[in-house]
Amino acid sequence: MKFYLLITLITTQYLFALVSIAPVEIGEKPGFSNSIETSLETTRGNTDTDSYKASLRTTYDNNTSYVVWAEVSGAYGKASGEENTNKLFSHIRYIHALTDETLRAELFAQLQNDKFRQINSRALGGAGLRFKLFDLLKNGKGYFGAGIFYENIRYENPIIDPTEDNVRVNSYFSYAIEFNKTSSAAYTLYYQPKVDDFSDNVQSHELELKLNIYQNLFLKFSLSYNTDSEPPLGVKKYDFTQNTSFIFNF
Repeated sequence: MKFYLLITLITTQYLFALVSIAPVEIGEKPGFSNSIETSLETTRGNTDTDSYKASLRTTYDNNTSYVVWAEVSGAYGKASGEENTNKLFSHIRYIHALTDETLRAELFAQLQNDKFRQINSRALGGAGLRFKLFDLLKNGKGYFGAGIFYENIRYENPIIDPTEDNVRVNSYFSYAIEFNKTSSAAYTLYYQPKVDDFSDNVQSHELELKLNIYQNLFLKFSLSYNTDSEPPLGVKKYDFTQNTSFIFNF
C-alpha cells in the first residue's frame, strides 16, 4: 500500500493543482471547479528524508447568491527513518451574499488531527460575516472576517492534556492581488482567541506567490507561520513551513 501511494504521488506530482489561500468570491468560477495539490520531496545520501503532501478542494459557485467549497488535505514525512510529520485536515465553508459586493455571511466546519502537535482530533463549527474592504492597485481585493466558533480538542495523552471545549472568536484579514494574467500573490492572517481569555489564542499567517510557467501550469512559493499560545505539554508554540510546488489549474 505504501509503495502504491508513493508511485501515485510521483506520477501525479506535475499534473495536480494546488489549493490556493486566495479568498473565494461569488461569481468568479460559476459551476463546479476542482483543485488538487501534491508535493513530494525525497533525499538520499548524507540526508535521508521523505515528505509527501496532498490536498483536494471542490467548489460550487451558483454565480448569483452563494458559493460553497470543501477541502481535504494530508501531510506525511520521515527524516532518517523516523516519522516527523503526520497530519490530516478537512474544511467546508458556505458563503452567502447579503449585499451585491460588500457583505457576506459564512458558515464553516472543520476537522483535523496532528500527531506531532499531540492533537488526536480537533473539531469545530461556526459562523461569521465577511466584509470586502477595498480594491487596491486595480486588481487587488482585501477582506475582513469576524465571527465565532465552538471547538472540541482531544489530545494524544488525555491524562496530561485533558479534552478541551472552547468558544473562540474567529477573525481574519485576507488580501489577494493579480499582478497580470500570469502571476498573483495572496496573504491571510487568522486570529482566534478564546472569548473568555484573549491571552489563549491561535494565530496563523500564510503567504503565497504563483507564477505562470506554461498555459495552465504554475509555480507556487508559499510560507506559513502558525502560533498557539497554550499548546499541549512538550509542544512548541510555533510552526513554520516553506513549500515550493507546481500547479496545474483546471
